[in-house]
Amino acid sequence: MAAQSRPERRKDKRIIVENMRRVLLKEYLMAETRRAGFGGLDIQRTPMGTRVTLLAERPGLVIGRKGGAIKGLTDAVERMFKFDNPQIEVQEVEEPAVNAQIMAEKLANALERGWHFRRAGHSTVRRIMEAGAKGCLIIIAGKLTGQRHRTEKFKAGHIKYCGEPRNLWVDRGFAAAKLKPGIIGVTIEIMSSDARLPDEIVVAPPAAEAPLGAGIPVPVETAIPAEPETAPEPAPEAAIASVAPPEGEEEAAPLVEEAPAPQVFEVKKGRTAKKRLKKVVKEAKDLGVDLEAEGVDR
Repeated sequence: MAAQSRPERRKDKRIIVENMRRVLLKEYLMAETRRAGFGGLDIQRTPMGTRVTLLAERPGLVIGRKGGAIKGLTDAVERMFKFDNPQIEVQEVEEPAVNAQIMAEKLANALERGWHFRRAGHSTVRRIMEAGAKGCLIIIAGKLTGQRHRTEKFKAGHIKYCGEPRNLWVDRGFAAAKLKPGIIGVTIEIMSSDARLPDEIVVAPPAAEAPLGAGIPVPVETAIPAEPETAPEPAPEAAIASVAPPEGEEEAAPLVEEAPAPQVFEVKKGRTAKKRLKKVVKEAKDLGVDLEAEGVDR
């Protein structure tokens, strides 16, 4: 058991050491780029080295003239924090009023310049909400009006305190204001305007009204195959046509059709002809046709 726990402890120790190194790097870059408006940090390990993405309100101050400032920053990061081939990229923050870290730094600077904490808090909340945020929460803690520590909160809009939506959509920033009575901590949480919460339901617009009875299902009857129409048999030439009765007399009953007289064929007298004729007469009898031929025995 002891042998199995040793690799796990070593792995946990490596994770702790790596996280501590990243936190120290963030604090160092935050202090070095305070004038440029530090907005966040992203560290990624790649096969080519370590890529550090730095967000700043004014990236020109971080880069310096001809890239001199960022080169010195890269050398210091490699020397002090032992990162493999660090590459620092600077990106400009598109909307500083929605970045929690930048707004926390500005609020702390306002408190250091002598602003009253309520005036500074309400002004910051108004600026964040006007920038399009869905909600924000500002917490100012410290010796605000006397020798006793107290906490003041300023809130607007909708903010999440726990769960997955907080991890996805809430940006957090912290800064400290150094005053004569002591240090005042400033914490700002901003919910992004792109946040999609689980309880938000979009109702689809109603469809166009269908005609009356369009939605009623029609029962499908079992299709019965229709019998093929048989062509009427041609009437025999010897059929007796009905005759209209003379005027003044009642209509007589329809006459019964008599059976057609058998047809008589004259055939040349010969053996081959007689054989063929016998065959024809036999086939005709099988079909129900009465034929007679001279010189053929029936």
